[in-house]
Amino acid sequence: MKAYLHLANGKTFTGQLASPLPNGEVSGEIVFFTGMTGYQEVLTDPSYKNQIIVFTYPLIGNYGINADDFESKRPHVQAVVVYEASSHGYHYEAKYSLKEYLQQWNIPLLTHVDTRALVKEIRNEGTMMAKLTVSPSCTLAALDDHLSPVRDVSTPQIETYGDGQPHLVLIDFGYKKSILQSLIARGCKVTVVPYHSSPQTVESLKPDGIVLSNGPGDPKQLSPHLAGIRQLIDRYPTLAICLGHQLVALSYGGDTEKLRFGHRGANQPVFDAVKQKVFMTSQNHSYVVKKDSLANTPFHIRFTNVNDGSVEGMVHRHKPILSVQYHPEAHPGPGDTDHIFDEFLQTVVKGEKVYA
Repeated sequence: MKAYLHLANGKTFTGQLASPLPNGEVSGEIVFFTGMTGYQEVLTDPSYKNQIIVFTYPLIGNYGINADDFESKRPHVQAVVVYEASSHGYHYEAKYSLKEYLQQWNIPLLTHVDTRALVKEIRNEGTMMAKLTVSPSCTLAALDDHLSPVRDVSTPQIETYGDGQPHLVLIDFGYKKSILQSLIARGCKVTVVPYHSSPQTVESLKPDGIVLSNGPGDPKQLSPHLAGIRQLIDRYPTLAICLGHQLVALSYGGDTEKLRFGHRGANQPVFDAVKQKVFMTSQNHSYVVKKDSLANTPFHIRFTNVNDGSVEGMVHRHKPILSVQYHPEAHPGPGDTDHIFDEFLQTVVKGEKVYA
């Protein structure tokens, strides 16, 4: 069936629906991902809540969907847009095709779209609202500022995984399963708590360290929780990832801003001022910490994006607080940045600082 993807700037792209369109239409913020692989992880990453994802690589789904590489229990995207979707998964671990998996969750798949032209439009105009519909014309509403994507994806209850040491509390703003797995694989006991957990609740769990997870949306929507976050990270060794990184900056008086089209891909080069090396990183975010806003905070900028100079991570001058904008648990190829977990755990176990 022919369908139409309408952008807020008035442009329309056509394609073929490969899976049903619930209620005849679906809308969300349209973004693009540049990785050649990793589509299963993208679909199930809670950071993509309320977004329509465009894959720039022309063939998506060729190795199918397996039973192990999910980042959460369900996909979170509003819709998927590709040039071509493979009808089969050519891999021995594949359980479903891309189309079959999306159909299970009633997520529309739009194929045969000129994704090159579409991505150029997003790069030039910025991320914007879009609507996928079977109608050749439509009216687009603005993005609802009252949406609470973190509330929608955060765990509703406290859950504990692993039985080792140290004991870490992972504050869930929409965490990826691979973050949890990375910590458990290093012998940690990890207690996951809802994003709105009070400092008293976290302290009652007697953690050795705190992890602030990734998550969707504008970090300033979580402003009511900044005082509690500051109270915790001032007391415990802390690792903050993506949205968590932005919340650390805000809690110390820094500021954030929205990029035109964000960083979403597996090939973002990041310079580490301590190791004096560039690492290739996997990223998924629209918002960044404003560099100038850190001037009056106790943070050094350790990581910088090579392409646009944006802040990719910070360290506290005196306390064991390390934050990264990228995803150290993700493997865009080699495990370039998973040493970040080891550095963090070193501060937890030995009390050593994370910067030279």
